[in-house]
Order: sequence, then C-alpha cells, then structure tokens
Amino acid sequence: MPRPAPPAAPAADAAAAPLLIGCAAGFSGDRTDAALPVVETLVARLRAGPPGQRAFLVFETLAERTLALAQLRRRADPDAGYEPLLVDLLRPVLALCLAHGIGIVSNFGAAHPRAAARRIAALAAELGCPVPRIAVVEGDDLRGTAAMPLLQEILGARIADRDIVSANAYIGAEPIAAALRAGAQIVVCGRVADPSLAVGPALAHFGWQADDWDRLGRATMAGHLLECGAQVCGGYFADPGYKEVPGLAEVGFPIAEIDADGRCTIGKADATGGCVTPATVKEQLLYEVHDPAAYLTPDVTADISQSTVRPLAPDRVALGGVRGHARPGHYKVNVCYEGGWLAEGEISYAGPRAEARARLAADVLRARLPALALRVDLIGALSVFGDDAGRMLAATPDAGQRDVRLRVAATHADRGEAERLAREVTALYTCGPAGGGGVRTALTPRLNTVSCLLPRDAVPVGFAMVQGVDT
Repeated sequence: MPRPAPPAAPAADAAAAPLLIGCAAGFSGDRTDAALPVVETLVARLRAGPPGQRAFLVFETLAERTLALAQLRRRADPDAGYEPLLVDLLRPVLALCLAHGIGIVSNFGAAHPRAAARRIAALAAELGCPVPRIAVVEGDDLRGTAAMPLLQEILGARIADRDIVSANAYIGAEPIAAALRAGAQIVVCGRVADPSLAVGPALAHFGWQADDWDRLGRATMAGHLLECGAQVCGGYFADPGYKEVPGLAEVGFPIAEIDADGRCTIGKADATGGCVTPATVKEQLLYEVHDPAAYLTPDVTADISQSTVRPLAPDRVALGGVRGHARPGHYKVNVCYEGGWLAEGEISYAGPRAEARARLAADVLRARLPALALRVDLIGALSVFGDDAGRMLAATPDAGQRDVRLRVAATHADRGEAERLAREVTALYTCGPAGGGGVRTALTPRLNTVSCLLPRDAVPVGFAMVQGVDT
C-alpha cells in the first residue's frame, strides 16, 4: 500500500482561511437526521466566508468493540462489515456535500472500508451525482499481517488458542491528510483515533508538518470536542433544575472553526436545540482524558493542563492554551476474541415487599444454578455499581422498594450451561416468589477485549484511491 506523501504546501489564501469541521455522528447507532442541519450550516458559512475557506463533515462511528461486531457481520456476508447505517447517514447530505466541495471523513468503513467505498459510489450514482473520488485508509487491521506474530508474542497467553475476531491499531491522521492532498473528496477509514478525523483535514488544509506539536495538539483537542457528536452541545449534559438544556429533543451537532495555529472555536448547527457553553465544553474536554497534561494520541501528546475556555457569543466558545508534545512511539492495539456466551434474564416485582421478593428470587436462582457465577442487580434499588461478586448487594439492607426489576446475568464457555439461566428465570413465573411478571431473557455471543502497544514501525499505514479515478 502507498505510504503517506510529504505535505504539499497549500495555496496562501487557503492556508490563511479558517477550516470548518462539522460532526454528524458520535457513535454507531447515532441519529441519522443530524447531518443535514450541520451541512446546511457549513454551506451558509462557506458562502459568507473568505476565499479559500474549506469545510469537512466527519462521522465518528466506532467504539472499542464495534469493529469486532463488524468483523462478525463480514464473516456472515463478505460485502458487509462497514457501518450498518452508512446509507441512512449519507443519503440526506451526500449530494449537497459534493455540490459545495465539503469533504467527508469518517471511520464508518469499520471492518471493510473498501466495501463502504463501493456502497458510497453506488449511492452517489443513485442520487445522480458524479462518482466521487473516494480513498480508503489502510493499515489498522492487523489480522493476517506481519505484525500478528509480534502481537501474539506481546500478548502471550492472553490470546493463545483464542478465536481472534479483530485486531486493530489506533492509527493517526497522516494517511487521511495524504489522501486529501491527493484529491480525495471522501476518505473512508477503519480504526483511526477519534480526534484524527479532524486532525487529518487540518494537516491537509494548513500544510502543517507532522511534528508541529503545538498545532497538532490544538487540532487534536478540537477533534476531541467534536468526536462525541451532540455531547458538547448539551447531549449527555442535561440535568433538570441543575444543568438546563433548551430544545434537547432537537439537540444540534457541533461545528468547529480551526485557525492556522490550530486554535478552535466550537459551536453548533444553526436552528437546532441544545447549547454550547463553557460548561458543556469543559465536560467534553475532560471526557475520557486520563492525564490532562499528557493525552496520548497517535498524532501528538496533547496538553490541556493550561487550557482556557472562553465564551464569545451565544453557542460559541473558544478553546485556548492547548500545547502539544511529541507523539508516542507506539500504537494502541485492541484485540477482540470470542469469549463464550452471555445469558441475561429479567423479571419485575411491584407493591409491598417487592424488593424482598426480588431478593428471594435471586436466592432461588443461585441455588438452582450453582455452576454459574451470577451477577444480580435490583433495578430500582441497587444496580449501577461494579458488583459482579455481589458483596455490595449482600451488605446492603432491604430498603423496602416497591418497584423492582430483578436482572440476573452470567457468562459461560458452554452455550448449554448459559441457556439454563434463561429457563430458570422463566420458571420464576410459577416457581418463584409471588407477583413476578414481565420476564425477558437473552443469550448473546460474548466478545472479550485485550489491549497492548505495538511499535509504530510494525504497523505500516497508507491510503488507496479506490473510486472516481482511473485504476
């Protein structure tokens, strides 16, 4: 696969113009009607903006195990493996983006970026658009590559004799930037780090060097503010009477304006609900950051320990004071493997002594299923803590709750053993305490995850132009 090319110097007016990046998805399964208001806002700002201004739309649709689920879909169907909602996400905006020169960058390629690229090309044809120039970023999927022996050596017994479903490195922005410099209108990625979806367009637009740590650090935190979609606009923030968010049912998705030094202003799509305030920005800025002075990404080690958050206008907040340091010498790698079966069962109890009856039902299940280590939750009384061993539940007195849903779960390598839980929960209708009802059970394959670090030079990355060009 081709290696990323050296940065090409952009035109002077383009380099001076701020870059607009909107985000229209924060995870696989996010809303599919979020993109149109974002794109309409980008179009309006491009029309009113300076010469050379560019805009991009990003979709962030991966999580730690999403790729493994995508690989399982690809096993069942060789043409599957990309984001299931790909067409629903793109159909409302693809023609509009192509008509106004708005680039699209996303990790919705998941386990099969080339299949995603083919489906996007087909969608463009369905919409009567010229076939766009589509590039796929490659190198993150380590299965069947020269990196696998090293990965197996590092992880040793943790993955020995396991049925590995996925093994992916969190790669960075350089191949995205290289694809854009080569003329790609759409860049389809698998597992790239979430902020890299924004850093790649910034690298390409401004012509930064790959070791311009401060600018990369600032762009990375702009990408971090965007990556969870509506979270920075009031989603996952609202708390009635304490943190009010207007129009949450129509919450908008974010748009960042990034300048040539990487500084960003964050806002949201016009005529949408939600809010962008210093408080929403601070919450998202700290989201999933283990060390504010050393936020590790494949592009840079970002430092927000001296950052500032400043309101500029309603729904416009400036982020400043971000620094950057040299990027890590390793990529993070996630390996997912088959881990047996997860069995779940639920039943409700209501009225006087409901909690006592739910506890008794759990005791019955423990006695009937001695081969299974049961996780017991009393939803409505005690259910949100890491208490797989049940110590907290045993030590917490019956509070007399009158509306309790008992949830019991267990894992087992053998499907037959796991299925016993579903049968026993169902039997509580007549073999358990009084008044139980609303039984639901589920049995699903379990995926386990283990992570490690691989040297960067063990993971060659690049891009390939796969649609819209002569091959």
